[in-house]
Amino acid sequence: MFKDRVDAGKKLAEKLKELEPFENSIILALPRGGVPVAYEVAKILNIPLDVIIVRKLGAPLNEEFAIGSLVEGNPERVILNEDVIRKLGIEKKYLDEVINKERNELHRREELYRKSQNILSTIKNKKVILIDDGVATGYTIKAALTAIREQEPSSIIVALPVAPLDALRELDRLADQVIILETPEPFWAVGAHYKYFNQTSDTEVVKLLNQF
Repeated sequence: MFKDRVDAGKKLAEKLKELEPFENSIILALPRGGVPVAYEVAKILNIPLDVIIVRKLGAPLNEEFAIGSLVEGNPERVILNEDVIRKLGIEKKYLDEVINKERNELHRREELYRKSQNILSTIKNKKVILIDDGVATGYTIKAALTAIREQEPSSIIVALPVAPLDALRELDRLADQVIILETPEPFWAVGAHYKYFNQTSDTEVVKLLNQF
C-alpha cells in the first residue's frame, strides 16, 4: 500500500538505484497518473522526463473495455485487438469514430504537454524507463512498449509501483527488464493500493513536466 503517487515514486526510485548508472537514459511516463510517480524518480535519479501519450479505444457501451489503443507518433500508431473486435461484431464505422475522437484528445495533450514535439523520434539507442502509477489489464502500457520498441532504444525498463502477477509475465516478454514493487493477489484495481488516489489534472502534469 502506498500513501500516494509521490510516495510510490520515491520507493520506485530507491529500487531503480540498483540499476545505475543511467547515462543516455530517459524516463517516459504514461499520463496522467504516471507523471507524478515518474517525476519523483526523475528528480531523485537525475534523469530527463517526458511522456508517451496513449489513448485507449473503448468498446461500444463500455468505454473502459479496451478494443485497441492509439499511440502518439508521426504518424500515430493504431493497435487493435482484432479477436475482441470480431467477437463483439464491431463495425468499421464505430472504429473510425472512436479513433478520430481519441486522436483529437491525443493531439490536445501533445500540444498541451510539449507543444506537439515528437518524443519517440529522439529515443533511438537510449535506455528508456517506462513508468505508470500501476497496471490492471496492461493493454495501454503494452501498446506504449510496442511503439517504443519500434524506435530501437538500447533497452527498455518498465517500472511500476503495483500490478498483478499476470501483467508481470506479459510485460516480461515485451521489455528488457520489469520492476514491480507490489504484485498483490487477488488484484482488484490500481487505486485500491493507494491511500490517496486522486485524479491527476492536466495542470499538474504540465507543472511537473515544465521542471525538466
